[in-house]
Amino acid sequence: MTSLGFLYPGRTAADDYVRAEQLLGGGVRLHAVRADATATGATGADGSPLDGPDLTVDAVPVPSEERLAAVVEELRLSGAETVVWAGPGFALGAAGAHEQVRALARAAGLPASSTSFGFAHAVRELGARRVAVATVYGADLTERFTRFLAEEAGTEIVSVAGDPDAARPATDPGGGPEGLAALRALVRAADRPDAAAVLVPGTALRTAAHLTDLEADLGKPVLTANQVTVWEALRLADRRVNAPGLGALFTREPLVQVPTD
Repeated sequence: MTSLGFLYPGRTAADDYVRAEQLLGGGVRLHAVRADATATGATGADGSPLDGPDLTVDAVPVPSEERLAAVVEELRLSGAETVVWAGPGFALGAAGAHEQVRALARAAGLPASSTSFGFAHAVRELGARRVAVATVYGADLTERFTRFLAEEAGTEIVSVAGDPDAARPATDPGGGPEGLAALRALVRAADRPDAAAVLVPGTALRTAAHLTDLEADLGKPVLTANQVTVWEALRLADRRVNAPGLGALFTREPLVQVPTD
C-alpha cells in the first residue's frame, strides 16, 4: 500500500482527492489535510484564504513553518510516504516556491513538493514544450504561473484565456453537468492547434471526474491542478499507476529497469 499526503489551503476541492483515490484503484491511499495559512487580501466567508476565481497575488495563502509542523503530524500518523502542498506556490516566484517545498520537507521529514512543481514535472513527462493555459486567475497571478513554467520547465505558452466567473460552477461541490460544462468552455477558449496540452491551474476546481471528457473534446492531454498534485506525490514515491480515468498523464508507460551484473 502506498500512502500519500496532501496539505491544502482554504476552500480547495479536497473531495477531488477522494475521487482520484477511487480512480487509482487499490493500492494507493490519499490523505488530504487542511492547513490553514496566513494571507493578506480577500478571504472566504469562513475567514480562510481563497483559491480559484477569487485569488489574487496579495491573497496567496502561505503557511508558516509553525503551522506546517502542527498539521504534518497527522500525515505522518497516516503513514504518508510523501507530502505535497496543494496551493499556488508559483505566486512566490521560483526561488520562493523552492523554499516553500524545503520548509515542508523539513517540517514533515518526508519528500515534499507542490502543485506548482507538479505542473512543471508533468509537462516534461508529456514532452509538451508548447502549452495553452486555461486560467481562473487574474492577470497578475496568471503571469506568475506562466513565468514559473517557463523558468522551471522551459515551457512556451502559446495561449492564455479564461473567464473566472464562468468557471465558478466547477468549484461547487457536486458540480456535475454544470461543472463539466464550465470546464469545457474554459479549456476550449484556451486551446490552440499548436498547443501540445492545456493546463488548468486552480486547486479549487473540481476536475477529477471530468478529465476523460475534457481530453476527448480536445484530443490532447489536459493537466489540472489536483490531478498533477496527485501525480507529483506518486512521482516522489517512485510509484507509477496506470489510471486512464485520470487522463493521459496517468497512462504513461513505466520506466523499464534493466538489470545489471
